[in-house]
Amino acid sequence: MSKETYILKTRRWLANFVIGYDLCPFAKLPFQADKIRYRVYEGDDLEQLALDLTDEMLLLKGMPASEVETTLFIHPNALNDFYDYNDFLEIADNILMQTGMTGELQIASFHPDYQFAGTGHEDAENFTNRSPFPMLHLLREASVEKATNFYPDVEGIPDRNIEKLRELGSEKIREIIG
Repeated sequence: MSKETYILKTRRWLANFVIGYDLCPFAKLPFQADKIRYRVYEGDDLEQLALDLTDEMLLLKGMPASEVETTLFIHPNALNDFYDYNDFLEIADNILMQTGMTGELQIASFHPDYQFAGTGHEDAENFTNRSPFPMLHLLREASVEKATNFYPDVEGIPDRNIEKLRELGSEKIREIIG
C-alpha cells in the first residue's frame, strides 16, 4: 500500500466513523478546516519509529495551530501486535518528557486490535479506540483545553460512545470501518 492509501483510509475512517458517529466532537472542525497532518512511517524498526515520532512532535510544536491543529502519526507496519503497541506507549510518553513537551502535547492511542482492560476482544466499546492501522494521535494540550471548555459534559463522552457502539454492535461497526 502507498502512503497516500494509508492516509485515504485513515481519512475515510475519521470522516465516516469518528466524525460520522460523533465519537469525538472535537474532530470535525480541524478535519473540515484541513488542519490535521497525516504522517506515515512505513517501516517496522522501533528505534526509527521513536525517532520519527520525536521529529513529528517537534514539527507539530513548531507549527502554529492555525496551520496544523493535530497530527495522526500512522505506522501500519510497526507494532501490529496490540500488546507491543501498548508497551510502546510508555516510550512515546518518555519522548514527551525528554523533549520537554509534557504539558504541551498529549498522545491518544488507536490500534486495529485495541482492547480495554476487562473487556472481550469483540466488545463494542473497544471500537472507540480502534483504527484501520496502528497510529498515535498527537494533540496540542492548549487546543484540548480550549475545546473542552466549550463542550458541555466532556466527562460523559466515553459513556455516550460506549452506549452508541453497543447499540450498533461489533458486526455493524466492522462494516462501517471497512
